[in-house]
Amino acid sequence: MLRIGLILAILVLVADQVSKWYILYEVGLPQVGHIPLFAWGPFGFDLTMVWNRGVTFGMFAGDGLWTQVALGVMALAIAAFLLRWMARAENRLTALALGAVVGGAVGNVIDRARFGAVADFADAHAWGWHWYVFNVADAAIVIGVCCLLADALFRPSGGGKDQTP
Repeated sequence: MLRIGLILAILVLVADQVSKWYILYEVGLPQVGHIPLFAWGPFGFDLTMVWNRGVTFGMFAGDGLWTQVALGVMALAIAAFLLRWMARAENRLTALALGAVVGGAVGNVIDRARFGAVADFADAHAWGWHWYVFNVADAAIVIGVCCLLADALFRPSGGGKDQTP
């Protein structure tokens, strides 16, 4: 299972870094700031440049070097824990979900090391309400966590046998 998870982690990492390179250097989103892509009724999707100095939803944000180092070290420690879990995964879904989370976490750690913040650019919105601006790494992390939760909640237990002693 470790191999399957690692392959997905590498694919997520590459997709994340290539998409950020394209947005930052080919599109030039830091200079432009915002590009509307499409609107369909109340739904829309735009490119909006945000430098996230915190974690999810900008929590624990800070401009200081120590804040960024601490967040990076924390993310790497979590990734190491998840890699160990991945090596012991009981099924393919768990290994793939963990791979998605690890690949996304490492992608965002690379941003912190390069830029001092995570480059976010995908802006989905509906009825005037905007979800947080995210990137490929963030999407992979959210999908991976949702798959882990679904697996934990809906996986059949030990073949119908009573597990009580």
